[in-house]
Amino acid sequence: MRALILCVLGLIGSVAGAADRAIDKEVVIKATLEQAWSSWTTREGITAFFAPDAVIDARVGGAFQIYIDPGAAPGSRGADDMRYMALQPHKMLSFDWNAPPSLPEARAQRTFVMLRFEKVDEQQTRVRLHHVGWGDGGEWDRAYAYFDRAWGNVLANLVKRWESGPVDWTAWLAQLQKMREAAAKKSP
Repeated sequence: MRALILCVLGLIGSVAGAADRAIDKEVVIKATLEQAWSSWTTREGITAFFAPDAVIDARVGGAFQIYIDPGAAPGSRGADDMRYMALQPHKMLSFDWNAPPSLPEARAQRTFVMLRFEKVDEQQTRVRLHHVGWGDGGEWDRAYAYFDRAWGNVLANLVKRWESGPVDWTAWLAQLQKMREAAAKKSP
């Protein structure tokens, strides 16, 4: 009986842990609060660090579409059809988010990302990312692991953008084109 109780408690803890899991990341960037905010609320800001192309309409319900692979078919370019959920200028914004095309079960659903902005001094801003809404098991676990890495990379690019300038996406786009061409040659 004791073993059964311990097993049940272990399962409950496991389910509660999955239901409550979140990705939390934080960076301090060499940018004013206004610059940090515009990095996430303008096309020019997004393409300077996040992805080669985007459709951005920074208002509640407005487009927050991030095209990691702008040459891919619609629906497979990245964060197609995502929306801003809330915006509190220079303080907080949130948007819905999906998994990459390689995880179709998780991609068919949405998670929720919130960013908070805090002035450190006149030339530095703290950016905090909080990503929630995860299911558990299967593709959800793979999506969580993917974004735990990916958000670290995105925020590292944000830091680099404000230290050494916008990302040059030329090599990335050429690599994606080669991958598409190789895939087309393999298709019957």
